[in-house]
Amino acid sequence: MTSNKIWQKMQEDGYVVLEDFLSPSECDEMVAAGTEFTKNLPPKEQRIIFSTVNSEKQQLKDEYFLNSNDNISYFFEESAVGPDGELAVDPSISLNKVGHALHYQHPIFRCYTYCDRVKEVAKALGFKEPAVVQSMYIYKNPGIGGEVIAHQDITYLHTSPVPPVGFWIALEDATVQNGCLWMVPGSHKSGVHRRLTRNPNSDSKDKLIYDNPAPFYPQSRFTPVPVSKGTCIVLHGNVVHRSAHNHSSSGRPAYTFHIIEKQDNQYSADNWLQEGERAPFSNLYTTSQLM
Repeated sequence: MTSNKIWQKMQEDGYVVLEDFLSPSECDEMVAAGTEFTKNLPPKEQRIIFSTVNSEKQQLKDEYFLNSNDNISYFFEESAVGPDGELAVDPSISLNKVGHALHYQHPIFRCYTYCDRVKEVAKALGFKEPAVVQSMYIYKNPGIGGEVIAHQDITYLHTSPVPPVGFWIALEDATVQNGCLWMVPGSHKSGVHRRLTRNPNSDSKDKLIYDNPAPFYPQSRFTPVPVSKGTCIVLHGNVVHRSAHNHSSSGRPAYTFHIIEKQDNQYSADNWLQEGERAPFSNLYTTSQLM
């Protein structure tokens, strides 16, 4: 797809589908890295659940989530961990995701994040000084991979006219049955609907708070976007999307990362995600693929 076509599709729909972005063997390399995480899980005292359905869960109250900005941190499926922290499922299918500094701290994910293919897309979208700010390996395991409710990815407050974007790469075929993305085309034009921010009240037990109630999105507006292994979906930061529970027998792993424009951009201090020493917001164009 040409640079002009990428830019045009992003302006119209809020997302663009790039097939064959990675080869099958490149996808397999990242899946193998994701599998390795499940073999070295944190102790039960540190098993943090991630849920978008029950958004008042521990990730909003715990320092672990905030400190994941420049760490490789583990987040478990809600049904995978019992009240005592013991696993209720096999470790191989217990994780929801790992994040948020894979792009900088892990050699495999760093290599693909800062590759030329990503740089070419960023240039097509008008980025002058793009910086990767967070990344995640998402498991979506068969039978246990939970629903992700309708949301916008990048609700960071900033002053740059160049909108943040996300790269979402399917590491296996993503189907309607195993939880592919569902989009609301054109929804990026309606601005930011709800932000997760740092709580200015230091005495509160909630380290993070929402600035607005959860918006309502009619299900009739969503369009499924099934894609084959190796496809990259580039999302405008404000496009509304969701994914369903994985009820199939096949996993739907994905690697995703977000970039912002740093040139002439004032990044808000109350954004939940902040730059960290171990994962600086470094220039996508000039950062080495090697650690």
